Amino acid sequence: MFDDQVGPLAGAGYRVLTWDIRGHGRSRPIGRVPMGVADMADDLVALLDHLDVRGPVCVGGQSLGGVIAQELVYRAPERVAVLVIIGSTCITLPIPRWEQWALRSSLWWFRFWPWDHLKHVIATTTADRPPVRAYARDAVDAIPKADFLQIWRGVTRSLRPEPGYRIEVPLLLTHGALDRTGDIVRTAPAWAARDPYCRHVVIPLAGHNANQDNPEFFNRVLLDFLAEHYPAA
Repeated sequence: MFDDQVGPLAGAGYRVLTWDIRGHGRSRPIGRVPMGVADMADDLVALLDHLDVRGPVCVGGQSLGGVIAQELVYRAPERVAVLVIIGSTCITLPIPRWEQWALRSSLWWFRFWPWDHLKHVIATTTADRPPVRAYARDAVDAIPKADFLQIWRGVTRSLRPEPGYRIEVPLLLTHGALDRTGDIVRTAPAWAARDPYCRHVVIPLAGHNANQDNPEFFNRVLLDFLAEHYPAA
């Protein structure tokens, strides 16, 4: 899903690593269950160590990937130089109890939702452009429902509201103007106002997968941000 970013980043002089989160793509079988976002963040640290990447890096993620990136900077801030978030909810902002309940209970709804229909809904609500919707459908088709439920279980337990917490590294916070997933669009301004080094950019003509729906605009924003806060040299 980051194919449109790898070329421009490499062309600007960056070393780029993309990876399949456990349970996604070719990172299967899913392994030990139950598992959570903390396990996925540990996987990323292990991968960086395996590649002998010791210094702080730019960590980016979309949706669940953005949640993992937040978990990493929370648990190991020394590993992160800058953070790039696409279409994710802030896991450390306080949220109403009813929203916490709704997130936890969604696992029950998904368990009984017919899988083919749920995959169709996921694909059509993920993106604005038909080719990106087709990509999303192919990606979710590769995940058995049992694995999807385990992954979603981890998402429902990823929130750690902490009123005094701040992300203290430069943060590029983005989401699509057409993103209707959860509370992302509604809560992004409060997140941007909370963190002292945050740049909040809305990607026009884009849904949840904003980096795929409008890669030209997103890439300009990303490269400008990195040139200022994380130059390739």
